[in-house]
Amino acid sequence: MPNLRCILVEDEPLAAKVLADYVAQVPFLDLLGTFRDALLAADFLRQHPVDLMFLDIHLPKLKGMAFLKTLTAPPAVIITTAYHQYAVEGFSLNVTDYLLKPFDFERFLVAVNKVRVREAAPGPSAQETAQPREHVFVTVQKKKVKLAFADLVYVESQREYVKIVTTKGTFFSKMSTHELEAALPPERFRRIHRSYLVSLARIESYTADTVDVGGVTLPIGRGYREVVEGW
Repeated sequence: MPNLRCILVEDEPLAAKVLADYVAQVPFLDLLGTFRDALLAADFLRQHPVDLMFLDIHLPKLKGMAFLKTLTAPPAVIITTAYHQYAVEGFSLNVTDYLLKPFDFERFLVAVNKVRVREAAPGPSAQETAQPREHVFVTVQKKKVKLAFADLVYVESQREYVKIVTTKGTFFSKMSTHELEAALPPERFRRIHRSYLVSLARIESYTADTVDVGGVTLPIGRGYREVVEGW
């Protein structure tokens, strides 16, 4: 698979440098350019193919969300901002991920891996287009087990394994929550903690600090509280 061609749209020099340094550490990312405002980025997009755009919200001349709405065929978009209140609008515009500044390299890598997984997926057949994928296969004791998205309740990280709780039972797989997160549709599943992913459809109630799902109370990590704003 060819590398992902990406651009940065960021007006803060320090934030742009951090992002550029992160991109340089990922072998499958090629940085084509950095732009201080959306108008310069728009001009570049009209003339060059781009696979991924890192987009800040508060930009001069034209704000990030307004810019995104003007694009008829945008590349994959990862929002990078210090403001959590735009998460709902961002996901409604089909952004791949929403990174709340300051974010570390691990969180950045989770986001770009989501893009890579989707770009690597083969083009859908006519049947797949009519009926989107509704399951994921995970390895459980050397077997590939099919788990329906509708049955998943939550996922918990347990060192080298993940505990996958479903309505039909609990499964343990030797993988990371980041690997599983990349395979799940983001509009149906959200990370609420470094150790937990939850199914939005299975949430029974929540506060600013906890989520009740499947009869269990799970903590919301400090760095993930902006996710709750989107429910």
